[in-house]
Amino acid sequence: MVVGARARTTTRGRPVVTETSGTLGPGAGVTAVGRRRRWLRRAALGVGVVSVGTVGIGLGVYAKLDGNITPDHDAAAELARYEKERPTSLVRGARNILVIGSDSRAGDGNRKYGRDSGTERSDTAILLHLAAGRRSATAMSLPRDLMVDVPRCLRPDGGRGEPMFTMFNRAFQQGGSACTIRTVEMLTGIRIDHHMVVDFHGFKDIVDAVDGVEVCLAKPVDDREARLRLPAGRVTLDGEQALGYVRARKSLGNGSDTARMDRQQRFLGALVNKVQSDEVLLNPVKLYPLLDAATSSLTTDPALASLRGLYELVRGVRDIPTERVQFLTVPRESYAYDANRDQLVEPDAGRLFERLRTDAPITVTKEMPVRGDSVTPPSVPTFRGNTATRGTCG
Repeated sequence: MVVGARARTTTRGRPVVTETSGTLGPGAGVTAVGRRRRWLRRAALGVGVVSVGTVGIGLGVYAKLDGNITPDHDAAAELARYEKERPTSLVRGARNILVIGSDSRAGDGNRKYGRDSGTERSDTAILLHLAAGRRSATAMSLPRDLMVDVPRCLRPDGGRGEPMFTMFNRAFQQGGSACTIRTVEMLTGIRIDHHMVVDFHGFKDIVDAVDGVEVCLAKPVDDREARLRLPAGRVTLDGEQALGYVRARKSLGNGSDTARMDRQQRFLGALVNKVQSDEVLLNPVKLYPLLDAATSSLTTDPALASLRGLYELVRGVRDIPTERVQFLTVPRESYAYDANRDQLVEPDAGRLFERLRTDAPITVTKEMPVRGDSVTPPSVPTFRGNTATRGTCG
């Protein structure tokens, strides 16, 4: 039969039409079926190879991100040594994470911010409380100049420093994250379940990974020390600019550490808003750089030093409404013997610590002063602070 013709055959008396691409002879229909079967097998094999390749890429990405995180075994060992004197957790499911911003100049990415003296200080310290059931998140800033009791801690040289009454950031300088955690626990009575240390370079990479964060400036900024030049109005900061923005003291606000912490809290609120948006979380092209930047910049307790550990901690956090993500500074005032230092305001600070310790509700407002028992409802204390909803332009 001529090439391309249609042949009519029968199978048990039923007509069957078979396309041919050549002369039709005995068994030609079977040959066509065999070709289709071979094509299907090859297609299935191709899909299988692609699937295996995709899984392989996924496993490779997971392994890379998982390996980015540095476990803080030294801190874990030191905290275990003092386990008997540490506070206990009171509410099942609630978690308290101490986030420490290190001002280390070590490493190529950080050297331009100053000379590496071989010691690190906690440029920023935030106690993040995740409520049981993840119904809210409260981030409480601790001033680096707050006068506190620092316990006897293991120094980097292997010796042990003596207990002292000094500025809070001396705890990290003297004994790293373990000393800072013990100092916070002594101050607040709150058990620290986990900790994270983030350096300058990591912070910048996180901001760049989300394509910058928008802030609002009442006037232009020109601060050589902070490496910052910005126009007034709405400005989207890249990582380098964001670092200068949250660290600046002289060109923004009144130059106080309190004003700087307020600015940091507003910026973190805007960053939370950006990360929670579908633009980031549902876009793999943006999500992977964010995860890579975040994990690469972290030194954490061993329990958190894996993607699984981090996932177990924060799952459900992305569902917390931004109005329930709150930022505030521990109630503080100028230290009685040195106006350049801070001290706690009581009973406000004690009331705040008690609420966090027992996982009780807290309300924040921008206008209300830190102190003032006559206007503070005893059932749900209110503190001056901000929410992620307000951000930097709220």
